[in-house]
Amino acid sequence: MAKRSLDRLIRPQSIAVFGGREARRVIEQCDRMGFPGEIWPVHPSLDIVLGRRCYRSVDDLPATPDAAFVGVNRMLTVEIIRKLAAVGAGGAVCYASGFSEAAGEFADGIALQAALVEAAGAMPIVGPNCYGLINGLDGALLWPDQHGIIRVEKGVAILTQSSNIAINLSMQRRGLPIAYLMTAGNQAQTGICDLAMATLEDPRVTAVGLHVEGFDSLASLQALADRARVLKKPVVVLKVGKSEQARMATVSHTASLAGGDAVATAVFARLGIGRVSTLPELIETLKLLHVAGPLSSNRISSMSCSGGEASLVADAACNKAVEFSPLEVGQLPELRQSLGDMVTLSNPLDYHTFVWGDFDRQRRAFSAMFRGNYALNLLVLDLPRADRCDDTDWITTIDAVTAAASETGARAGIIATLPENMPEHIALRLMANDIVAFCGVDETIAAAAVASGIGAAWQKPAAAPMLDVRPIAGDLATLSEFEAKTELAKFGVNVPQGLVADSPRQAAIHATQLGFPVAIKGLGIDHKSEAGAVILNLCDHKQVDQAANSMASITSRFLIETMVERPVAELIVGAIRDPLAGMVLTLGAGGILVELLQDSAIVTLPTTEEAILEALSSLKIKKLIDGYRNTTAGDLGATVKTVAAIADYVVKNAASLEELDLNPLMILKNGHGAVAADALVRRRR
Repeated sequence: MAKRSLDRLIRPQSIAVFGGREARRVIEQCDRMGFPGEIWPVHPSLDIVLGRRCYRSVDDLPATPDAAFVGVNRMLTVEIIRKLAAVGAGGAVCYASGFSEAAGEFADGIALQAALVEAAGAMPIVGPNCYGLINGLDGALLWPDQHGIIRVEKGVAILTQSSNIAINLSMQRRGLPIAYLMTAGNQAQTGICDLAMATLEDPRVTAVGLHVEGFDSLASLQALADRARVLKKPVVVLKVGKSEQARMATVSHTASLAGGDAVATAVFARLGIGRVSTLPELIETLKLLHVAGPLSSNRISSMSCSGGEASLVADAACNKAVEFSPLEVGQLPELRQSLGDMVTLSNPLDYHTFVWGDFDRQRRAFSAMFRGNYALNLLVLDLPRADRCDDTDWITTIDAVTAAASETGARAGIIATLPENMPEHIALRLMANDIVAFCGVDETIAAAAVASGIGAAWQKPAAAPMLDVRPIAGDLATLSEFEAKTELAKFGVNVPQGLVADSPRQAAIHATQLGFPVAIKGLGIDHKSEAGAVILNLCDHKQVDQAANSMASITSRFLIETMVERPVAELIVGAIRDPLAGMVLTLGAGGILVELLQDSAIVTLPTTEEAILEALSSLKIKKLIDGYRNTTAGDLGATVKTVAAIADYVVKNAASLEELDLNPLMILKNGHGAVAADALVRRRR
């Protein structure tokens, strides 16, 4: 049964509240924010609650409520939800705990959550085990506690699985206008992406921020990203927690490189969703996206009246995807005229204090900087304590920045290096004038990198829908190396010529047939090198016979292969099943460099040759492929096509494939191709 729209629940005209203390608090919070609609308390024994008539049950209500806050015990919650659904209510928040999250404490927790979902039917429910939601646009709250949100005309939506994190975020004093604050709780029926999608549709919402431990549905995340792109409303995620997959022991190297956290980053990048690392970064990024939206490029400028501040900004940009592009020739005359001869003109720019307190000279200098075709122009300015100092000259600088931004049409932000040096009333004033009020240098640069990353993703065509194939059940089996290579060869992967032998004598015969030199490998052995089951460069019949006999104690079957020429570089290409993204591809430095460099990139599926080349280009080993310090270059084109063939194999076998590991894929010199020297495939029967 399809769920109804969430519109009535998150933008209600009438609210029913069930329960005692928590329900009373919901009414108090609605009154404080000036909710203009009807509020109907429901309690079995009270007659009046905060001056309002109290009703006995759902059946006693004067009309069908748009939204309900159900703040009763877990058993009664199910019954009330059933009655609300029967009368056609718009939705409900389930406050009670003791459902699936408490399965260890309550034996019936999982069953009770299933009963709750069944009782709701098509009526949307949020929770259980959650605080609910705050609509700061309309003053509608289904929220049983204090919070720091004020009414706004437009702003961002923030959604989290944690009620306490939601409260903390509501108390921010950084000038971020919050339109919606929502908690998802257990997501028994309505997921965090469903809530986010509903807020996106509100024309007053400018951007969406998610704080999550994980997503339970790739389809819902992809739908959210697609809708965000259509509406030009960016989404940014703070994903916490590390996947167990990153630590599990497996047969191959692939899983150690393809941890769930790395996969999540790749998924977000593919979908055009920004990712941040901390709550302060989330707030600062949302402020930037609220004012400016995704940035048109990663070119930024910075000005400060101190070399120390300029250095802080420059250092913060190290290893971040932003660029302090050099000043353009056309900017220099006006900057020189307004700042004087003593200032070194550069980006970041230390403009000294020669123009301090001079509105006109500052405005001209800032305007000249802002005309440099930067996606974002920053100015470092820590305001003094108002209780001890005079901030007149700082306000002059703020006015000059505002005037310069208005004059040039450029995007601008003012950074306080310490959050306490950006008073809330100043932050609100700046944001009202479309000047981003940033708190913290590192957080600001991170925000710029995220906003430019979303902008770059949106400038490209949307990626194809991600591979979302349900894996089949069945016993797990590992193919022999020969079987794995035979399958991959059918998809266009180049492998060495090889034959399987059942005895040392047959191994020697096969080696003669293939032509020397050859390699011999013991079949049916994981981690062959460690087990001594690989011997290379055997040049005659006798050497092959001796090598096979040396392995006879650990295997009775052998793979004889022609030797591959010395490679320019070695790559690992692997695939593994991620709980959210399904099968994903891992590329990295191969051979003995796997553990040494930990140089890897994730490619989500299906993919393209362009995406594969971009992933390869992000690796340190790419320098070797290109011909490091005038050494021989590798066959990059053949490598890309080989990886594309491997990706095609993974996509076609996604339902049964559990893991694939090619280590190494030998990248030969330019024009000679790429060869899979080893291959491991694990799949369900």
